[in-house]
Amino acid sequence: MSHLMKGVKCCGLVNGMHKVPGALFKAHREKNIFSINQRQFQISHASSQLSSAKENSYVIVGAGSAGCVLANRLTEDPLSTVLLLEAGPKDTLLGSKRLMWKIHMPAALTYNLCDDKYNWYYHTTPQKHMDNRIMYWPRGRVWGGSSSLNAMVYIRGHAEDYNRWSMQGAVGWDYDHCLPYFKKAQTHELGPDQYRGGNGPLHVSRGKTNHPLHHAFLEAAQQAGYPFTDDMNGYQQEGFGWMDMTVHQGQRWSTASAYLRPAMSRPNLSVAEKALVTKILFQGTKSIGVEYVKNGQRKKAFASKEVILSGGAINSPQLLMLSGIGNADDLKKLGIPVVCHLPGVGQNLQDHLEIYVQHKCTKPITLYNAQKPMNMVRIGLEWLWQFTGEGATGHLESGGFIRSEPGVPHPDIQFHFLPSQVIDHGRVPPATEAYQVHVGTLRSTSVGWVKLKSTDPTDHPIIEPNYLSTERDIWEFRQSVKLTREIFAQKAFENFRGPEIQPGNHIQSDQEIDAFVRQKADSAYHPSSTCKMGQPSDSTAVVDPQTKVIGVENLRVVDASIMPSVVSGNLNAPTIMIAEKAADIIRGLPPLRERNVPVYKPKNLETQR
Repeated sequence: MSHLMKGVKCCGLVNGMHKVPGALFKAHREKNIFSINQRQFQISHASSQLSSAKENSYVIVGAGSAGCVLANRLTEDPLSTVLLLEAGPKDTLLGSKRLMWKIHMPAALTYNLCDDKYNWYYHTTPQKHMDNRIMYWPRGRVWGGSSSLNAMVYIRGHAEDYNRWSMQGAVGWDYDHCLPYFKKAQTHELGPDQYRGGNGPLHVSRGKTNHPLHHAFLEAAQQAGYPFTDDMNGYQQEGFGWMDMTVHQGQRWSTASAYLRPAMSRPNLSVAEKALVTKILFQGTKSIGVEYVKNGQRKKAFASKEVILSGGAINSPQLLMLSGIGNADDLKKLGIPVVCHLPGVGQNLQDHLEIYVQHKCTKPITLYNAQKPMNMVRIGLEWLWQFTGEGATGHLESGGFIRSEPGVPHPDIQFHFLPSQVIDHGRVPPATEAYQVHVGTLRSTSVGWVKLKSTDPTDHPIIEPNYLSTERDIWEFRQSVKLTREIFAQKAFENFRGPEIQPGNHIQSDQEIDAFVRQKADSAYHPSSTCKMGQPSDSTAVVDPQTKVIGVENLRVVDASIMPSVVSGNLNAPTIMIAEKAADIIRGLPPLRERNVPVYKPKNLETQR
């Protein structure tokens, strides 16, 4: 978790990013004490020596949560060749995960959330409904993408999210058609069942710390009248329980570990890192390849079948617009030749906001002491030696989903509990023994956009999430704070509860709570929906239900940007599912489907819980 290491927020990321604290340790690295998988290094090195003239079946842009899945699945066909281009570096050093402990140690996650080495390090425009604050948006720029930076929380969202997608025009993407691909991707440590997978590349586990504050949180939620759910990714999302995490044998299990590395030995897969794609190449409206820059040299790569964008909710619309696909008026103002007028590109931006409610803890059992320098060294050395101990978890091990009010059909508020304190994205160490919950709303009515700042591919685009622009969103956040306080006031916390740090007991009126939210809420790092999937008759759609870009040929987008609307939870698991399903579509395989899988519905919508 990141609190042991420095203290930051994160979670979901591609898409499963969620804010967390700290980073575990800063021990000196002695390369000679670690074994190096020389063969893996040689294969990876050789596969990076690419010829610009070589034509591949597919060129995939972005080795992130979706791109790694596609690279693996498409090269299962030995007749298909794939070139995977990633703007960032590898996630290993000399073939070793230990030498890249800042990525692979679960508790170290905030090291890379707070700098730009493996991170696009985006920022939004000043948010006029949030006291003109500029919000920080980390996105992964490394093998594994945001699955190499996030807090490893594995949440699928609610079944009704996918049924809503289908109603919004993404026909064939309802829950019946999506559940099999969640299962195909997954190996859950508790074994397969009607909802969990048992034979997929993505290992999913539960927390092992058995921390008393996690138990207190779950007990307090039940005392407040909420149910316990034994699998919030299964039959019943609503309630509180133990979180699933993409951690395997004490290590972060990103899509680079789950999908890319196992495919690296295939002769039909080539991978280039530190390769920034600057433009999609067209013959008329037919995509034929991409232009990219590597080692300061401009190169071209051609695709006989398709170019597939998997850069995420910021990079994919940016590259489309740079290449002449987007709103024609906006492109002409920048002097970009229009290939296809597609006004939905970059529109429909949706994200999750969240806020921290914090209490002092009266007992010295939080992660406060673990984040002191000598303890961080001890924890780090144990992880380096055995992949065990407090460094082997992200510490966001419990959480929950509730409905904000009567009449809401399924949960629209999410909780992540942490036995530590996060200050200023984790850039400031915890000040005291404390615990907190990250709470946020799930289906915001505020919608934003992404636009080009210039024609320079290295310029970050303009990101306008338009947070808290509706009265409904403001009310939901106010309600989130009130409902969190109610849980923390339960008897289960009596032996641990000190004064409220944030918002603080002086914040009580609706106006004071609203001001607190404006000043302190931040992104949960879940951007989505900027290349939304829909019917070609929908003027706001960018891709069709086959993930093909509307109006052009041989071009697809496969990542969180194609979600018609943001799901009710973290985004990494849904993004991996999208790529698994898209891979079958691309290969022409019949779609998987599981009919009539039962999903919990509240017996009575007349009450909030």
